[in-house]
Amino acid sequence: MIVGIGHDIVRVERFERALRRTPLLADRLFTEAERATLAGNPRTAESLAARFAAKEAVAKALGAPSGMLWHDCEVVVDADGRPWLTVSGTVHTAAAERGVARWHVSLSHDAGIASAMVIAEG
Repeated sequence: MIVGIGHDIVRVERFERALRRTPLLADRLFTEAERATLAGNPRTAESLAARFAAKEAVAKALGAPSGMLWHDCEVVVDADGRPWLTVSGTVHTAAAERGVARWHVSLSHDAGIASAMVIAEG
């Protein structure tokens, strides 16, 4: 059963400007693992923007409850590069209250736009 669906779009150029203007923003929004590729290199602005869109989409899928922390929702990738969501703390609590048992996530970026679609399944 679908508990919620969230979708978000981020303009990459605007997001990249925000990252340059506020150097610690990436640390506040993303875990260390999210900021690095599997090879350990820093992620591109497009990739980070898509991950930010996923976090926003998670909030929308949960009905945008207040008090959720950015690091409590993490986009991870498996060995094949497929994205997955892991949740903890505030996001886990909100998801559990709504009966979410599984997450589905799709990320995309092209032509200066990053987007994410999230499905919360019960």
